[in-house]
Amino acid sequence: MKAPAAAAYQQKVDTLCKLIGYTFNDETLLQLALTHRSCGNRNNERLEFLGDSIVNFVIAHALFEKFPKAREGQLSRLRAGLVKGVTLAQVAIEMQVGPCLKLGAGELKSGGQRRESILADATEAIIGAIYQDAGMQVCEARILEWFGPRLQNLSLTDTQKDPKTRLQEYLQAKKADLPMYDLVDVQGHDHEQVFTIQCHTQLLDKPTQAKASSRRIAEQKSATLALQQLGQEAV
Repeated sequence: MKAPAAAAYQQKVDTLCKLIGYTFNDETLLQLALTHRSCGNRNNERLEFLGDSIVNFVIAHALFEKFPKAREGQLSRLRAGLVKGVTLAQVAIEMQVGPCLKLGAGELKSGGQRRESILADATEAIIGAIYQDAGMQVCEARILEWFGPRLQNLSLTDTQKDPKTRLQEYLQAKKADLPMYDLVDVQGHDHEQVFTIQCHTQLLDKPTQAKASSRRIAEQKSATLALQQLGQEAV
């Protein structure tokens, strides 16, 4: 990396450290956390594995303390919503992780710095790196700071099951076949794709159809439309 490019990159890393609220004693840990597997064997996958376990524990403990009367299933659903990929990716965007990522040429060209899965993995890897650098107390404090507003805004009304699960359970209760989801169209470039999904159910004459920036979200939207037509969801 040439001097001007190196200086510009270091400036982005300094901004990242300010936003995450932590300066590394061993900056090689941060560099490793920011290195995607497309760069080679020395990458952030091991730190991601560690960070995934830590963030699940920290969020679980925070929810346990916040909702003393919540049932296990409610706590599990709340935790799943907070530590899912899309939320971790949002945290990464807020901390400006993307511009600091080290990606192989192919991932860089295809917009990997903006890809939800890569950003989510990097967030977990940074968590693992902070733990390795400073221990659990500091790591927990950082996680709770990043997730603070999301934790504060949660209530037990947020524990409702996702639309696909609700649709499946409704159809099972009616002794109908399980829903089927078909990918009918994909448009756009690799990093800006729009997916069109149809949801087929035995109790509806026509499939419901929805579009979204990921297949998963499009499936959830099409399931919501099916629930609406079945009278199980407010329009």
